[in-house]
Amino acid sequence: MTTDRPRVLSGIQPTSGSFHLGNYLGAVRQWVDLQDSHDAFYCVVDLHAITVEQDPAQLRENTRVSVAQLLGAGLDPERCTLFVQSHVPEHAQLAWVMNCLAGFGEAARMTQFKDKSAKQGSEHTSVGLFTYPMLMVADILLYQADQVPVGEDQRQHLELTRDLADRFNHRYGPTFTVPNPYILKETAKVFDLQEPSVKMSKSASSPKGIVSLLDDPKASAKKFKSAVTDTDTVIRYDEHAKPGVSNLLAIHSALSGRSIAQLEADFEGKMYGALKTELAELYVEWVTPFQERTRSFLDDPAALDTVLAQGAEKARAVAAETLAQTYDRMGFLPAKH
Repeated sequence: MTTDRPRVLSGIQPTSGSFHLGNYLGAVRQWVDLQDSHDAFYCVVDLHAITVEQDPAQLRENTRVSVAQLLGAGLDPERCTLFVQSHVPEHAQLAWVMNCLAGFGEAARMTQFKDKSAKQGSEHTSVGLFTYPMLMVADILLYQADQVPVGEDQRQHLELTRDLADRFNHRYGPTFTVPNPYILKETAKVFDLQEPSVKMSKSASSPKGIVSLLDDPKASAKKFKSAVTDTDTVIRYDEHAKPGVSNLLAIHSALSGRSIAQLEADFEGKMYGALKTELAELYVEWVTPFQERTRSFLDDPAALDTVLAQGAEKARAVAAETLAQTYDRMGFLPAKH
């Protein structure tokens, strides 16, 4: 693996079998591009998934399906390090160090924890949900990542990562790279097709408003055709006045590569039905080969296992070195073999 390129680390949860279109356009597609410019580490973060109760067989299956989709989307194990988080025990080990370095107040200020715990109530909120930002910190610092692709919702966690890296380095000597955000340029924000004021997500979207990549393409095409728009008839981009149409234009632009301005010109004088139909066809054209590639990886479990074993080995080579240095700096007694 070339090391003169900046190193990037990112992860995705295996909490549901299929990724949705927002996952792909908002993150995974950029991961594919970053393989060529960065020393890229990508993991399926199954340890993060268990902050809420999981069915064990389902979690195992979802993890495999997540890896297959990442490969189907274009991640190449020859050009990046792709692995499952729990295959690299150093993540949990460094997370404990970060738990002991972080202040209770810092953890309590995390917006995502406040939002999720308020919804669930304290009786149903695990300690893991409270401390999972420290596991995220460990994920990043283990690989000495220079950059971390982040959306707005993760920016606070990256700030915590930077603070804890600085704190450790100041207290124990230079150990961790302090990472910078890698702001994804013109990332398509994908909204619910039925409620375009809400970001497309498994937890917030209605079944009709979310496009799951492994669903029957014809069923997804119908969702595009019945997407909410407005009573006007002009196809133009205006997030505030026309959120539904703007969402469809943004998705079209992301999948077709045509600019919003170009699409507005192309659809001038046409009705919303024309935009919806063309977008539905465009999506089916893209997702069909994606599904075929994903299925081919799932149909060969031995090959998938090999990819993950090699990925874990490459990841552990870096993670073990960071953890050993961390333990040494903190004064842990080294194990003699």
